[in-house]
Amino acid sequence: MNEQLEHIVDEYSTHLLRIAYFYTKNRHAAEDIVQDVFIKYMQSNYEERGQLKSYLSMLTINKSKDYLKSWAYKKLKFESKWWMKTTDKDHLIQKEERSKIGAAILTLPLKYREPIILYYFEEMPITKIADVLGTNENTVKTRLRRAREQLRPVLEGDWEVLNHE
Repeated sequence: MNEQLEHIVDEYSTHLLRIAYFYTKNRHAAEDIVQDVFIKYMQSNYEERGQLKSYLSMLTINKSKDYLKSWAYKKLKFESKWWMKTTDKDHLIQKEERSKIGAAILTLPLKYREPIILYYFEEMPITKIADVLGTNENTVKTRLRRAREQLRPVLEGDWEVLNHE
């Protein structure tokens, strides 16, 4: 691995892992997704046409969505619902789960979780979120509003963003 790639992995892996985990709610799947993203980045002829962080984030979001549509995910979800309890968590994920904000966001349905993650954590404008999700801007605004409404009772006073919107 060359030095430039090592630097990129060091700089963005935690951020991408957090995004993938917010989608999948599974540490191992999130790690696999981030690994796939870096492999795809290495194999691509990425030219500096925008921000690298945005490019890697988009790859992670798309891989996470693909994972959620996969048979492996549906099978794992079925099995864990009935037979498995996960107890092994790594330090990063435990820290994120302990966070009241992170835990509250993870309870949201995916259609509300996505705009919240992209708007607040990725700091994307609504127009860009609409492009990423393949929907119109008013739908994104509505989903953000509904997500905030669902989060407000749980996070009242804990997340200052909700006090201003």
